[in-house]
Amino acid sequence: MTTKIHPTAVIGKNTTIGRDVSIGPYCIVGDDVCLDDEVVLKSHVVVDGFTEIGTKTEIYPFASIGLPPQDMKYQGEASRLVIGERTIIREYVTMNPGTEGGGLLTEVGNDCLIMIGAHVAHDCRIGDFVILVNNATLGGHVVIGDYAIIGGLAAIHQFVRIGPHAMVGGMSGVENEVIPYGSTIGERARLSGLNVVGLRRRKFSKEGVHQLRAAYRMLFAEEGTLNERIEDVAGMFSSHAAVMDIVEFMRAESQRGLTQPKLGK
Repeated sequence: MTTKIHPTAVIGKNTTIGRDVSIGPYCIVGDDVCLDDEVVLKSHVVVDGFTEIGTKTEIYPFASIGLPPQDMKYQGEASRLVIGERTIIREYVTMNPGTEGGGLLTEVGNDCLIMIGAHVAHDCRIGDFVILVNNATLGGHVVIGDYAIIGGLAAIHQFVRIGPHAMVGGMSGVENEVIPYGSTIGERARLSGLNVVGLRRRKFSKEGVHQLRAAYRMLFAEEGTLNERIEDVAGMFSSHAAVMDIVEFMRAESQRGLTQPKLGK
């Protein structure tokens, strides 16, 4: 296989193109773009700005990748968008580079699936194996952990963190942070338990899931303060890596509150 560039594609004079890249009809690729080996741009794709796209990533028609962020504070700074390897970006997806307020960098990990119409705003950090379902929308500075799934038409507020292996239900508005392994539902999202389906898919043992459930019940019980419950769980489950993922997530500094279960649940 050799690099194939359709004659209707417009490629910048200084674009960096790796081996065995395929650029389809009517694509536009800017001067400062770097396409690694075996990247595929299907057709009608626009990639611009200081954008790096990793090996074997595929981008489908009418995606807009690396154009200036939708932030009134942005003044044309040289900011970057870095997309990992083997990620699939479907039709009409938009991804923006970072801003000065977020370190001038937006990152998307390896092996992600970004479905039709999803939006990744400036300064987001997306881990590996993340799925954004159709029309999922991330505000600026959102952090998504590995293996998380964001349901269709869900909207994640600026600066929210979604923990690894979490599940956000379709059409949910997420204003607060979602713990690792958590599952949320609702027009204004509330925790509905653990993402048990995701845990099974990732081959977590029955005992491991049982321990996570026990820790979850303790963390969101009505007795004591949240900080007291966090410390109790940390002491009781100190050797359980997945539970400690949740504990460290909840201890971390944050600009948003935590998504919690509905009262009485």
